[in-house]
Amino acid sequence: MAELWEILTRFFPEFLKGTAVTLELTAVGLILGFVLGLVLALMRSYGPKGLRIIAIGYIELFRGTPLLVQLFLIYYGLPSLGLTLSQSLSAYLALGLNSAAYQAEYLRGAIQSIGESQMTAGRAIGLTRWQTIRFIIMPQALRLVIPAWSNEPISLLKTSAVVFLIAVQDLMARGKRAATITYNPIGSYLAIAVIYLIIVFAMCEVLKWIERKTKIPGFEAMSEKIK
Repeated sequence: MAELWEILTRFFPEFLKGTAVTLELTAVGLILGFVLGLVLALMRSYGPKGLRIIAIGYIELFRGTPLLVQLFLIYYGLPSLGLTLSQSLSAYLALGLNSAAYQAEYLRGAIQSIGESQMTAGRAIGLTRWQTIRFIIMPQALRLVIPAWSNEPISLLKTSAVVFLIAVQDLMARGKRAATITYNPIGSYLAIAVIYLIIVFAMCEVLKWIERKTKIPGFEAMSEKIK
């Protein structure tokens, strides 16, 4: 414990900078993934056959291959095609594209749990198909998805650690530097683990609060189905 505390205090400024980078990576990846995931979920749920096939192909590709491979293909592979991205931009893109595949499935489950009866009711009162989706189905689905979707920010936070392999100075990279300087990898990585644990705990509490505030009375059973 003494060694752990010494490393935490000695490298606290470094770890703080790394934590900021990790949180930024998580936020950007989550937002990008949500926007693209929502599009994919709508394509798969309501699009014509061609769009559904594209959405399914994308989801299966990014869920079926490791994030590390996707990251390396973006950072090391795209330059061969004439497109060179910085380490940070490559990390944002890889995390966002990967997260989109998972968020699309969370959102699709929420959309499908609403039921066709509400689409029929919306059309019956004169709304178009997309107006029904926008004003009736999506407001419910976006609230209903939160319990299952809340796994994604936490998962993305932890998986973002792979970006240190392309020299992004996130929390994991700062921990590796501390291990190199102190010759104490166990203490250094344990310190990093403690910081991750604190962040995850804080995120869980915030997500629980959001879930309570947005809960739709009587929809608990549907939430369980999405999970």
